[in-house]
Amino acid sequence: MRITVIAVGKLKEKFWTAACDEYLKRLRPYAKVAVAEIADVDPARAGGVEAARDREGEGILAVVPEGARVILMAIEGKQRSSMGFSQHLDELALRGDSDLVFVIGGSDGVSEAVRARADETFSFGPITLPHNLARVVLLEQIYRAFKISRGEPYHK
Repeated sequence: MRITVIAVGKLKEKFWTAACDEYLKRLRPYAKVAVAEIADVDPARAGGVEAARDREGEGILAVVPEGARVILMAIEGKQRSSMGFSQHLDELALRGDSDLVFVIGGSDGVSEAVRARADETFSFGPITLPHNLARVVLLEQIYRAFKISRGEPYHK
């Protein structure tokens, strides 16, 4: 399975980078997992929020591999337990969806073009997470999903 996390914005603090790097390392035995960072666009320089979202959206769509299943992280998306998420990833793999892309938009959300390209939406619930933390949580949940799927203990 190949998984790409496309995230708008760079991780600036070392602790976010260290956390992401740790989960990427833990994921190596299970799947090819990569993170693609898209530069965030300042709405004041882009001509407004919608223009900034559109430019970020172009960057997101430019790195989505052809034929990949796109899962947009959105507060209104489907919520799943860790077990449910693991089962969903297994179902996708069994269907042949082995190239997955998770999209974490910028602070103002994503463009309509990105929403239209998404095959599904996924949510961590009605809480608002900083985008840096959402990236860490997503990588952790992907790791946990593989551990659950294989019946392996989760290393805390």
